[in-house]
Amino acid sequence: MDKRIGLIAGSGQFPFVFSQAARDNGYAVYAVAHLNETEPRLDQYVDDIKWVRLGQLKKIIKFFAGHGIRQAVMAGAIKKTRIFKDVRPDLKAIGILAGIKNTHDDRVLRAFAAALEKEGIQIKASTFLLPDLLAREGCWTKRKPTRSENEDIRLGWDLAKAIGRLDIGQCVVVSGGSVLAVEAIDGTDATIQRGGALAGGDAVAVKVCKPNQDFRFDVPAIGVKTIEVMAAAGVKVLVVEAGKAVVFDREKMIATADKQGISIVARVTEAH
Repeated sequence: MDKRIGLIAGSGQFPFVFSQAARDNGYAVYAVAHLNETEPRLDQYVDDIKWVRLGQLKKIIKFFAGHGIRQAVMAGAIKKTRIFKDVRPDLKAIGILAGIKNTHDDRVLRAFAAALEKEGIQIKASTFLLPDLLAREGCWTKRKPTRSENEDIRLGWDLAKAIGRLDIGQCVVVSGGSVLAVEAIDGTDATIQRGGALAGGDAVAVKVCKPNQDFRFDVPAIGVKTIEVMAAAGVKVLVVEAGKAVVFDREKMIATADKQGISIVARVTEAH
């Protein structure tokens, strides 16, 4: 069995968590890291690292080919706003982008994954070594959602699935039956901040996977920072999808939520 794996790393904890899990499972990890996104200390967690700018696909392929990499994962976020100001697509990337109708997340990522797979590099689900990171069904916190918050959860869930189906985003903020914020290119934290500012201290954030979610990339992720942003914004409930969201530092996250009087709920999609 080939025990080498490639890592296409973005920002946040995920590249570190994945690298540690991979090495614990006997893999040598060869990482491609993105300038201005990936934390520099990732080099301490991997066997070799190559720094690239967003869009430098040919460098990724060359680096992986040089190490005989035949499987890789994408882990960590890339700020979507960066595609308008800090992308340096090479000719190979330009050719791929020219062949897709729009720059929605899934279309771009699927196109890049397909290009890598044509080079013999299989893109695997980012959680294939980390099943314990996936959210478990239930309410995790001491505080439970109120009756009115449960109504907002149901509304927010359906709306979040709708925007996911359109590949717009994964998160909505709802209060009193009204939609206060919808995630777009600015990301989840900014959506929570916008919604919280309008709610004035009582809102629900719902973050779900897209109905056609490709689990090789862009899996919904939450952590301690999510709760800290919610607390500052006055958002009282966080809802994610059980088995389909990645949870970092779960125990610390729950402790922070309990301290701030925030509810965290993981639920499954109801059959219609």
